[in-house]
Amino acid sequence: MAEGFLCRLAGDDFKGFSAGVMPIKINFLAITVMAEVDINIASQRSKSIKEFLGQQFDYVATVCDNAKEACPVFPGRYKRMHWYLEDPVEANGNNEEKIIVFRKIRDQIKNYIELFLKESKT
Repeated sequence: MAEGFLCRLAGDDFKGFSAGVMPIKINFLAITVMAEVDINIASQRSKSIKEFLGQQFDYVATVCDNAKEACPVFPGRYKRMHWYLEDPVEANGNNEEKIIVFRKIRDQIKNYIELFLKESKT
């Protein structure tokens, strides 16, 4: 979801890459809630952080404590950010209850991205 928002909101200012320490298939509820805000992430794929080892980045954001602890060090200088978010995949309940959690996390991610973009211009 973060990659989708960054690509939409940053335009050509940033190129977003998303990866996980334990990547899994993109959850259909993430695709659903992003479609609600007119962002199509259905063609994205879940990538492992290992695919990006050795690459240089300007910013690295982690979104849960597990990722923060397992995130490797990348070459060069970059700003590291941590945005604690609950993992919506771990939400309990039926799909209607889970989608509420996915929407909440989607909106939190959007807020983090908007704040990041605002701060990066100062």
